Amino acid sequence: MDSLNPDHPPLTITPAEAKPRVWKFWGTALWGLVIFGAMFVGQIGAIVYLAWVRGGPVDLASMQDVGRDPAALALSVTMGLPTTLAAVWLAIRLKGASFVDYLALRWPSWKQFVLGALGLLLVVLIWETMSRAMGREATPGVMTDLLKSGRDKGAAAILLFAFSVAAPMSEEVLARGFLYRGWSESFLRIPGAIILSSLVWTVVHLQYDLYFLAEVFSIGLWFGYMRYRANSLWLTIMLHALNNLTAVVLTMWLGK
Repeated sequence: MDSLNPDHPPLTITPAEAKPRVWKFWGTALWGLVIFGAMFVGQIGAIVYLAWVRGGPVDLASMQDVGRDPAALALSVTMGLPTTLAAVWLAIRLKGASFVDYLALRWPSWKQFVLGALGLLLVVLIWETMSRAMGREATPGVMTDLLKSGRDKGAAAILLFAFSVAAPMSEEVLARGFLYRGWSESFLRIPGAIILSSLVWTVVHLQYDLYFLAEVFSIGLWFGYMRYRANSLWLTIMLHALNNLTAVVLTMWLGK
C-alpha cells in the first residue's frame, strides 16, 4: 500500500484557512467614524501642543493663530497618520484578522502602477482643461497660498512630507483600505464600496469649493477602481502620493 511506502507518504489534508472576519456595512461605518475621529485628534493635538509651547492661553483664538503657520499645519497633518493607523489596527485586531491582509498591503506590479498613473493623468488633464476653459484656477487658492507661504518661510520640506506622504497614507488607509474592504463585502458590493468610500474621501476635503470637490470625487473613483483591479492598497497610496507631490512641486516652485 502506498500509505506504507516511505516514497509515497499519505496525503495530509489540511482544512482551508478560514476567511478573515470583516466588519460589514454598519461596523465599518461606525469604526470609520472612530478612525476619522482619531485622525482629527492627532491633528488637533499637534496644534494644541504648539499653542501650549508658545506659552500663551490655549484657546480657540491661539489655536487658529497657530494653524495659520504653514509648518504648524504640516505637523498637524503629519500627526494624524499615527493616530489613524492605531485606530485602524485596533479595529482589525478586534476581528482577529491580519493588518496586512485586511488592508491589502501588497506591492503592485509595474504594469498596474503605469496603468494607474496614466488613468490619473487623464483624469487630471480633463479637469485641467475644464478649469482653463472656465477661467478657473487649476489649484484651490487656499492651497496655493499655503504652499507658497511655506516655501518662503522655509517650511517646504515638512509641507512636502505632510502632503505627499502622511496625508496620502492616512486618507488611503481610511478610504480605500478600511472602508472599502468592509463595504465591498457588505450588500454594497464592490461598485457601491468604490462610490461610498470616494464620497467619504471627498468629505475629508470640505475646505474646497464644489468644483474641486467634484474633481476629488472623480479621482477617488479611479483610485477605488485601481484598488479593486490590483487588490493593492500600496498602489493607491503611491498614486495619491504622486498626485499630491506633483501638485505641491508645481505650486511651490513653478507657480502653477
